[in-house]
Amino acid sequence: MIIVQPVLEAHPSDGFSLWPVAEAESYDHLPLSGELSPAEVGTAVMSIAGCNHVDPPAGALPRPADPVATFLHGLLTMDDLFAAGGLRVTDTATGIVLLPGCCIGLEDWRNWSLALDGGPAPFSYDFGHDPSPTVERVGETVRLTVDGEQDDSPVIEVTAAELRHLLAGAEKDLTGFLNQVSGWAARELPGHATSIVAAVSRALDIPPRREPLA
Repeated sequence: MIIVQPVLEAHPSDGFSLWPVAEAESYDHLPLSGELSPAEVGTAVMSIAGCNHVDPPAGALPRPADPVATFLHGLLTMDDLFAAGGLRVTDTATGIVLLPGCCIGLEDWRNWSLALDGGPAPFSYDFGHDPSPTVERVGETVRLTVDGEQDDSPVIEVTAAELRHLLAGAEKDLTGFLNQVSGWAARELPGHATSIVAAVSRALDIPPRREPLA
């Protein structure tokens, strides 16, 4: 069986105390879905905000004094957001796992569709480096190479039709996660809830629900 999951590179808590979070190791990949615990949602929001916790450029709005607002400032004000992670592909029959490479983010997850629709076969697309996973379509077969920099890299093969179905499932997982963020933010950070949901929606390239969950 082939499994495709959207995963976020989770930041370790390291004494984080602005809201409850689950423990995570550096470079852990947290699968996102509508089944996370509240603490795991807190870790995910912390990690996405942490990816965008950078000094404001010259002329931009300064950071507010409030600790929560300060930490969320980049997430809530930057135009281009980054969420370290991507899609993880697991072949349960062989144990082969394709992980997103460095310098790729969940905001680009829809680029997987380029391997299906973006050009004539053969068509390939890179998804980061260290490792350097690649997706290549040849006819109706899609080859997922775990590390394109290695001649003997493990490979997962899947039909284009199956991959399209799996990507739809990944989108459903991201939508479920965003719905969880809506309810979580309303409980934990009600003063920022609307802005957080909108920002996470942009960071994941997933449209928000019209009405936040209670």
